[in-house]
Amino acid sequence: MRTPADGVLAALQSLLRSAHLSRADDLPAMITEAGDQVGASRSVIYVIDYDQLELVPLTDDSTESSVLPLTVDGTLAGRAFRDLVLHTGGPDPGVTLWVPIVDGTNRLGVLELTFGPDDEVEADEALLTVGRDLAALVAELLLARALYGDAVERARRRRPMTIPAELQWQLLPPLTFVSPQVAVTGVLAPTTDVAGDSFDYAVNGDVAHVAIVDAMGHGLEATLLSTVAIGALRNARRGGESLVDTVRIIEASIATHFGPDKFVTAIVGELDTRSGMWTWVSCGHPPALVLRSGRVVKTLDATVGMPLGLGLLARDPEIATERLEPGDRLLLYTDGVVEARDADGEFFGTERLVEFVIREAAAGRPAAETMRRVNLAILEHQEGALQDDATTVMVEWLTDEAARSTP
Repeated sequence: MRTPADGVLAALQSLLRSAHLSRADDLPAMITEAGDQVGASRSVIYVIDYDQLELVPLTDDSTESSVLPLTVDGTLAGRAFRDLVLHTGGPDPGVTLWVPIVDGTNRLGVLELTFGPDDEVEADEALLTVGRDLAALVAELLLARALYGDAVERARRRRPMTIPAELQWQLLPPLTFVSPQVAVTGVLAPTTDVAGDSFDYAVNGDVAHVAIVDAMGHGLEATLLSTVAIGALRNARRGGESLVDTVRIIEASIATHFGPDKFVTAIVGELDTRSGMWTWVSCGHPPALVLRSGRVVKTLDATVGMPLGLGLLARDPEIATERLEPGDRLLLYTDGVVEARDADGEFFGTERLVEFVIREAAAGRPAAETMRRVNLAILEHQEGALQDDATTVMVEWLTDEAARSTP
């Protein structure tokens, strides 16, 4: 009897060969054809929406009305996305696979593969391997094809996006990165109206470069401020500049293009992944927190310089250092996180933020899922209507054991 594993090579070849001359719009038909090769009666790609609340199907004319979005909370598809673990089962007879679609460790969505009862398929390891192999290739195709069309972007947008938010999202790196030595993950809110907040990271050799910025004001001008700040940061980093010179370049770039009354706050830092040494310059920004063994052990507020762009940067900006222990987490955030108010005027606050992150970590959540839930908690606290951008970034210095369990 022919099994799904027998057709997986043909399915992968089909996807690869059709990818060269395909559009983003062609992805639903491509995965349907690949699913046919492995005997699946239904094959659907779901992408995560910007708010990370729903998994939205990529559809074409043949499937548009028959496949509906699935919530991240309360569905097997959502569990696969949240936990980065393949799940099986569903309401129909037969076997359904829900396979996370990830780029490295950055969560893109979920692949559904359904096999009918007449196919006599069992959810054994061979079938799970088929699902994982197809999902891995789908992840690459999603990223590549999305560059050439708008089908994936349109699916991810459940609400209209402002022009400042459009610019800000195009500036961001992938929300999550994990290597054996370091994990970095971040979230932004409100997703469709974010303006002045941003973050950036790059892992070069043994150094993880991490920065978070918060531009003054709101709307397009705030986005332009943070865009110039991140652009100057990347230009300096890629030019091999030191940490101090990078901060100087950001300061000069903002002052030159916006004048003396516009500024951004920022933390610009580097983590040596061999030694755990965190080195940073703080420019008027809320201090980072060090979490260790389920509690905050330090607030990194020893040195806080002036915001960038005002012409007040010290001639020799002070560099601060902190040696982390394996498994330590750095929590960086903008003031919109802790200053989010509920209807009674109560701040979300640093203590609530820390308690939430610690509780989610204790539950064994992946770093990206912890940040997703933090974001949802902040939005819930302010009843979904943030008055300011709220950005949170978590950096973890990993032990080998932690790396194996931190998707």
